[in-house]
Amino acid sequence: MELFFSSLQWLALLPLVILCILLFSYVYTILWLRPERLRQKLRSQGVKGPKPSFLFGNIPEMRRIQHLAKSVEEQEAGTSDLFSSNYVATLFPYFLHWSRVYGSIYLYSTGRIQALNVTDPNMVKELANCKSLDLGKPCYLQKERGALLGTGILTSNGDLWAHQRKVIAPELFMDKVKGMVNLMVEAAVPMLSSWKNEVADRGGSAEIVVDEFLRTFSADAISRACFGSSFTEGKEIFIKIRQLQTTMAKQSMFIGVPGSRYLPTRSNREIWNLDSSIRTLILNIAKKYEHDSSTSVNKDLLHAIIQGSKDGSFASCTCEDFIVDNCKNIYFAGHETAATTAAWCLMLLASHHEWQSRARVEFLDICQGRPLDFDILRKLKSLTMVIQETLRLYPPASFVVREALDDIKLGGIDIPRGTNIRIPIAMAHRDPSVWGPSADKFDPDRFANGIAGACKPNAHMYMPFGVGFRTCAGQNLAMVELKVVLSLLLSKFEFTLSPNYVHCPAFRLTIEPGKGVPLIYRKL
Repeated sequence: MELFFSSLQWLALLPLVILCILLFSYVYTILWLRPERLRQKLRSQGVKGPKPSFLFGNIPEMRRIQHLAKSVEEQEAGTSDLFSSNYVATLFPYFLHWSRVYGSIYLYSTGRIQALNVTDPNMVKELANCKSLDLGKPCYLQKERGALLGTGILTSNGDLWAHQRKVIAPELFMDKVKGMVNLMVEAAVPMLSSWKNEVADRGGSAEIVVDEFLRTFSADAISRACFGSSFTEGKEIFIKIRQLQTTMAKQSMFIGVPGSRYLPTRSNREIWNLDSSIRTLILNIAKKYEHDSSTSVNKDLLHAIIQGSKDGSFASCTCEDFIVDNCKNIYFAGHETAATTAAWCLMLLASHHEWQSRARVEFLDICQGRPLDFDILRKLKSLTMVIQETLRLYPPASFVVREALDDIKLGGIDIPRGTNIRIPIAMAHRDPSVWGPSADKFDPDRFANGIAGACKPNAHMYMPFGVGFRTCAGQNLAMVELKVVLSLLLSKFEFTLSPNYVHCPAFRLTIEPGKGVPLIYRKL
């Protein structure tokens, strides 16, 4: 009788046992067997890299190397020239370490994501020239960065991306951007007035931390130029996107760890709430825009996005998703990167007075009291060189990322489907073999003959706006916006770096001044 009941108990447990076996088999296949087969295909072609662990890949080693680098940095604090140091050694020390051990092409993993790290100029060139849709944006971006980027133009692939590019890119061509200069000048007026009053109230000299002012300016400029509204209308969106960006940056190393984004952690709950709030705010603006007869005739970027949501039909993207995700992409990429680059520009100009004076004299000589317009901006060669050098030393984006959506061959390597390809931009921008022994130094003169002259014959190694046919559609807007704000500031103030400035670049999805940029301003 006991044997009979024991058999019944085992029979009752049998489905659970089978389920556990199937679940383990699935997890083992997804998290180890498939990635290991992919790694083996690359290893057989001579691609090396650190040995991954189960589930977390190389994350434990990355954390260990970062901890060691932090200890070394604390010991050497104050003994090196921080302004010319390579901050990659602080933010991403594992990439430098692995590059020394494995060379300019190596394989590493974060969770189930297998990433081919590339700084080899020839392979970068081949990737830049590749027009195949088999090489697209990584699938993990829509999942792990979904709250911030969704299925917008920055993350989509195939027909959806082609449609989004067709809708958005023409609104950001230079002939359209030319007409936005006055709107950008208007957006800068409140900031300039505020600083002018601050300097006057403080007796002719005032310390101002510029970062939040620049974010407000950039947000207002983007709102006026692209969405037909002032900053006040979209202010809450920008604030929440900034909060979302900061929260997501804390989780960057754990991208690819299975299930991590579903856990009800404090960070995840904050991300979910912000995502819901941002979606509601954007849809409210879009609905108001559509029903407001006074703005419906404006053919700005928001109009194009709303129309584009109706013109295409894609299973992975509803009309609302099309509007929300592409607006989030523009709000984040257009606003945050321009503001961060402007802050770095001001820091470098404050630290190099000869270039500040040179850019100011050139502007005043060309402008001669006339209102700022596109023709004046076009002639500002010195300021253009300063911006280009700033983008080289402090590119706002950290990586160019792609995924082999099908088997593809690059640089003589057969890359299996599912492999991620990552180019660490700051490493490419500071490679002495491309930029010479002064690669870590601020030297805008290297761009005197343009980008091609700065790193000939490897112009593809300069990639602040990405590479290839996925290059940022908003780069014209960004460059004009930077020229507007910097030329206006140069024409009204002289500035030096505050003694309170602490040089510590930080990774918050973009590379930004970790403790802000305080400058001492004096009215000209």
